[in-house]
Amino acid sequence: MGEKILVTGGAGFIGSFLVDALVEGGNEVRVYDALVPQVHGPDQAAPAYLNPATELIKGDIRDREALAQALAGIDVVFHLAAAVGVGQSMYQIQYYTDVNSLGGAVLLDLLANVKHNVRKIVVASSMSIYGEGKYHCDEHGTVYPRLRTEDQLKARQWEMRCPHCRREVRPLPTDEDKPLYPTSIYAITKRDHEEMFLSTGFAYGIPAVALRFFNTYGPRQALSNPYTGVMAIFSGRLLNEQPPVIYEDGKQSRDFVHVRDIVRGLLLAMERPEADYQVCNLGTGASTSVLEIAEMLSQQLTGGEIKPEIRNQFRAGDIRHCYADLTAARRLLGFEPRISLAEGLDDLLAWVREQSAEDRFDQVEKELANKSLVV
Repeated sequence: MGEKILVTGGAGFIGSFLVDALVEGGNEVRVYDALVPQVHGPDQAAPAYLNPATELIKGDIRDREALAQALAGIDVVFHLAAAVGVGQSMYQIQYYTDVNSLGGAVLLDLLANVKHNVRKIVVASSMSIYGEGKYHCDEHGTVYPRLRTEDQLKARQWEMRCPHCRREVRPLPTDEDKPLYPTSIYAITKRDHEEMFLSTGFAYGIPAVALRFFNTYGPRQALSNPYTGVMAIFSGRLLNEQPPVIYEDGKQSRDFVHVRDIVRGLLLAMERPEADYQVCNLGTGASTSVLEIAEMLSQQLTGGEIKPEIRNQFRAGDIRHCYADLTAARRLLGFEPRISLAEGLDDLLAWVREQSAEDRFDQVEKELANKSLVV
């Protein structure tokens, strides 16, 4: 007999794949989702891919009464509901803080003050809370540089430098003990999620696990949402016969992890007590440059005819390199990524080719420029 599970944000990209896996595992799943227009379109309709075996409650994470109803009879909560968008969070500061930090607080306040059956909470965090990744300096060893200086960026010197000697440094796998230097409001609210859920869970004896998702991609990402992941943004541009736009020189790198690997990590966090009250990275442990991603997508979707547009500009809060150290995830969760980048791209592109997308990238550029968030 399965458990009764609540997935907040369960109609979204990652949440919907998690819901599928939970249903397949014989669990009774309830989805709580606001179906926000930026992700789900102006009609705020439930997506066609949402598993029909689930119960859907349409509600805002800040709505205490509706959320209390959604918690009734629940054994396990996966909290994935959040406003997502690093750049947008820097000019919709109140909204992001309200939805993410205060929305999470509503859920936790209910768990602290209302009778419930919840035995475990798994909360989605983000690699964005690290800020820059971990680096090695030949003279000073392991270093944790903060954001690049304005002078360095204006000189178009993109690579990170040692905070002590100013020599260039090379990226290392980033582990959970790295100091957190979040560089956007979105990232700060994800750090809030971690700390709020782990501390409240510990105080009330409800095991909580925080998972730091690296750059997740796959089918079902909202291609018309200009604040989503870079693969979806690039794919949406290419579907509209427009070039992917790349900031800096394109050599900045990330850890791109397929959504099905993320879901396996979420399920392991529910099942394995070893990770209780802990944080774990979920990624692949490999880095790929943004330019490589753009070129691969262009080759697959346009035969390489549409070339990426490299701007040599900098967006406020952007980092240079960050990829996951998976030591803790392997030890605590038994997690191992299974889907290679080539296999994952094939899966993404098979879905992308069946989609249409409204290209809203120009809207984003204007908003960032109006706020002086592009240098």
